[in-house]
Amino acid sequence: MTDPAVPDPYLPGHGDPSYGVRHYQLWLGYKVVGNRLDGDARLSCVAKQDVRSIALDLAGLRVAKAWVDGRPVRFTHRGTRLTLPVTAAAGAEFEVRVRYAGSPGPLSVEGHDPAGWEELADGVIVAAQPQGAPTWFPCNDRPSDKATYSITMAAPSDYYVAMSGELVESVRRGSSVEWTYEMTSPMASYLATCQIGRYEARELDHGVLVVAPPDLKGDGYDASLGRQPEMMVFFEGCFGDYPFDSYTCVVTDDDLEIPLESQSLSTFGRNFASADWGAVRLVAHELAHQWFGNAVTLTEWKDIWLHEGFACYAEWLWSQESGGRSAEEWAEHYHDKLSELPQDLLLADPGVELMFDDRVYKRGALTLHALRREIGDDDFFVLLRLWVKRFSGHNVTSADFEALAEEVSGRPLGGLFDAWLRSEALPPSIR
Repeated sequence: MTDPAVPDPYLPGHGDPSYGVRHYQLWLGYKVVGNRLDGDARLSCVAKQDVRSIALDLAGLRVAKAWVDGRPVRFTHRGTRLTLPVTAAAGAEFEVRVRYAGSPGPLSVEGHDPAGWEELADGVIVAAQPQGAPTWFPCNDRPSDKATYSITMAAPSDYYVAMSGELVESVRRGSSVEWTYEMTSPMASYLATCQIGRYEARELDHGVLVVAPPDLKGDGYDASLGRQPEMMVFFEGCFGDYPFDSYTCVVTDDDLEIPLESQSLSTFGRNFASADWGAVRLVAHELAHQWFGNAVTLTEWKDIWLHEGFACYAEWLWSQESGGRSAEEWAEHYHDKLSELPQDLLLADPGVELMFDDRVYKRGALTLHALRREIGDDDFFVLLRLWVKRFSGHNVTSADFEALAEEVSGRPLGGLFDAWLRSEALPPSIR
């Protein structure tokens, strides 16, 4: 759980390890027509070492003014890096304030697809993993720098605004509505999100809120998005209590190629309102990320299997629970598939180009299934629940998971993890 003192090599131009942000207070105003965002951000920070300046990440937006501890300061803003003069000793607290504005859009960096703020046909989607958070607010953009958030967004009154966290209030002010959300659980910057559209909210059982176009309904919706309360109950039995105060599912009026999860919120295109297993599994997948990826978050991007392998395995568990293929059958199926593909992926460190390769997802899930076969069902599910309970709100590494697996099972597991995580060759079938 140690916060690395160097930039993440998978995203080297982001984040500043010399300080941490404890809380973000964001006041935002957005005009859908014209794609205009105005922002006023206050960051409560603490120095992790003696500093004379700090860097924030902010992309594609113009800074008007900046303050440190209430005093105006000169700043430099080159590319995505906003540098402010801060003189603080290790352990000292300070506050940064930034006023900014512009027309936000996705951010492209080498090795990654564009991510961040994106206009829809009539609204906004924020898909920030891994580098897109700076497209809408100044941040210390490293997954190991978790903070709490309070975000107020003013938007035209005929639009619904959904964001990470609990909705505190929505107040009509003339032609706009101010929406205020609070995220009281620590959250990585890339997991903060804002979704804007002509939506209505529907409350389902077990704390699930669906925010969607009013006409979204039908058998496809009932078979996928409508089953999220059942998924919630099942996953709580497998992984422990849902880790946040609320869960919102946003369904855009646009079709989307892939869904995305943010902390306490997932986003799907309306094409995912389908009984097809390809849609249903991803509804389960994104919900599972609330435990694995959001509550418990990687320290460095190389350990992405700790998010995607776990969420993929949750798909297999839900398949079995809902009357489809068993986890064992899915494991056999995907082991056969992976055996036919190149054996050039190291799960413990796949590299920037392969971090979102489907083999990371499937081999990660197979690693968990191999572990389950090795230690037995009882210890396996005790391990998953303890993993979330012990590390919720924190950052983790593969070594943390290995150590906990050995603690729970009482047996050495280095050989298993060497074969699945630290070797390119696919281990033999786990039938």
